Amino acid sequence: MKALIIRFSSIGDIVLTTPVIRCLKLQRPDVEIHFLTKAFFEPVLKANPYIDYLHLLDNDLDATIEILKKEKFDYIFDLHHNLRTAKVKRALQVPAFSFNKLNIEKWLYVILKINRMPDQSIVERYFETVKTLDVKNDGQGLDYFIDEKFQLTNRDVPMSHWAGYVGCVIGGSYGTKKLPVEKWKQLIALIPYPVILLGGPDDRDEGDLIAEPDSVKTYNACGKFNLSESARLVEKARVVISNDTGLMHIAAAFKKPLVSLWGNTSPEMGMFPYYGYNNLKTIVAPLSFIAENKNISCHPCSKLGYGRCPKRHFKCMNDLNLEAIVAFVKKSWG
Repeated sequence: MKALIIRFSSIGDIVLTTPVIRCLKLQRPDVEIHFLTKAFFEPVLKANPYIDYLHLLDNDLDATIEILKKEKFDYIFDLHHNLRTAKVKRALQVPAFSFNKLNIEKWLYVILKINRMPDQSIVERYFETVKTLDVKNDGQGLDYFIDEKFQLTNRDVPMSHWAGYVGCVIGGSYGTKKLPVEKWKQLIALIPYPVILLGGPDDRDEGDLIAEPDSVKTYNACGKFNLSESARLVEKARVVISNDTGLMHIAAAFKKPLVSLWGNTSPEMGMFPYYGYNNLKTIVAPLSFIAENKNISCHPCSKLGYGRCPKRHFKCMNDLNLEAIVAFVKKSWG
């Protein structure tokens, strides 16, 4: 039996599919698992031992579909559910199951501030798609596998950080999902431990500004390492503080103590750090600290994000309780 799982993007969303991949493979070993994603995200899944074949989409979806047709799949599990995945499903003409994106519920929450989102991770909605094969969540959380060739040594980080550091993920897909530079400076000044800043090449300049007050304590690694190497830095961190971005979910996969910073979006949409057993409200993971400002009427203002705050005050991030974040970091350090 062959099954195709589809999730085109992004890093965090793909990481959140990994419990489904694992449970499908372990509970139904008769199923050959294929996964379709964008070529850009190959490093996220390349080392995953539960995937038999990884299919990569560049720009030509029609050509990819022709390749997929030759596989003669028995099932499709659509964990993205958009126009492109609909095209794939129509072309392959096999039983397909798509996860519920809850777009109406998200609209109600963002526009009317009526919260009808379920108190559960998006992972649980992903699992609804594989019920037909009697696959259940094993409660073991997320997976993230790194190719063994991507190893870091003490030469990759300053000697001052060898005994431990706080990994601070400063990047983000939208401006309104990123803690501002000045707030990072204030937060890091309160943290009594070495810090490594994590992000991509686009975050390097902001990283330099954040590290400027104390470049010995704060090492700017933004843009210096690829995704797999950055994931290693997350794996080795004692505590992680992260914007709502891919490395946040990778930190949860490694079961790291984690502060997640929420701006214009809300963890109540189901994308909070997931450890395998936790909901957001009724079952709270002790390793997870949600830093969110719920005391403003405009929050959340988007299910994705904006370049800048529509109201220009950006209180969702600017008014986060830094002292509470530092208290969690200190408690988790040992």
